[in-house]
Amino acid sequence: MRKLAPWYALALLLVVLDQLTKHWVSASFDYGQVREVTGFFNLVLTHNTGAAFSFLASAAGWQRGLFIGIALVAMVVISVLLARHAGETLFCLSLALILGGAAGNVLDRIALGYVVDFLDFHAAGWHWPAFNLADSAITVGAALLVVDSFRPATKRAGAAR
Repeated sequence: MRKLAPWYALALLLVVLDQLTKHWVSASFDYGQVREVTGFFNLVLTHNTGAAFSFLASAAGWQRGLFIGIALVAMVVISVLLARHAGETLFCLSLALILGGAAGNVLDRIALGYVVDFLDFHAAGWHWPAFNLADSAITVGAALLVVDSFRPATKRAGAAR
């Protein structure tokens, strides 16, 4: 259990930071309000009832339960993987980031029925879909999983010793 504590602590820290930033934006902005920060970055309060990049956001509402269920199953699977690979630093870092991000977004879905998004990057009139800290953690965690998958198995196994 001692080997798992740092990974769960990181995931919990991400959940807390994610929820604090979402609360701050929700309390400071009106829905849809945009504040320009730089020439390529805005803060904007949006509510995403869909998945990543608003996938299924316009569905009739059934997607909420589906996305909550998927996130909860993923969180259980990630917990099992953390326990089985507690000594593999890069792999566990990846999983902890994904776990924290999934937990942050599922809390929104359960409590609000949508996920609060507020980071808006844009260039030449093109906007990336708004996202949040939890989405960022999930994305970085997924990228690190890909990097870890290219490491030789002996290096990954050696990290567990």
